[in-house]
Amino acid sequence: MRDREKGAGSGDAAATRALWRCPTCARTFAAQNQVHTCKPLGTLERHFAGKPAVLRATFDAFAAAVRTHGDVDILPETSRIAFHTRMSFAQLTVRSAWLDGHVVLGRRAPHERFRRIDTISARNHVHHFRLTGPEDVDDDVRGWIAEAWEVGAQRHLSGARSKRSRGGAH
Repeated sequence: MRDREKGAGSGDAAATRALWRCPTCARTFAAQNQVHTCKPLGTLERHFAGKPAVLRATFDAFAAAVRTHGDVDILPETSRIAFHTRMSFAQLTVRSAWLDGHVVLGRRAPHERFRRIDTISARNHVHHFRLTGPEDVDDDVRGWIAEAWEVGAQRHLSGARSKRSRGGAH
């Protein structure tokens, strides 16, 4: 299941280079022949089956915040729900009473709400958090989403950033 939403934004050379489409599963990637698992996508309904309604409402609030920044694929994978532009920049995993998630930022951004930060490369840092209700998708989270969307669009590679990601809570 893909959820392609149209939105604003323009990019530099890295952000506009053609995406490679896997001939087997049709997923798109910034890198040609990107190593991945060619599994069919699941459904959002499967992720939320038997879970408290507040978790779906929290997911919906997070997804709505993501959509304000531009095109996004919402990919219900086997164990997580990924948010993808040119690359995956955020994900949520549905647990019994909360959502575990992460955003990929172009810098380390310590914050009391981050449970852990993993450095993948000099320009890709995975910031882990937990959400328990829609109210958790506040200005801090919206700021992280704005910055992570820029990373997903690969705008952080040249320093080109949209007006949406400048300033605000990060």
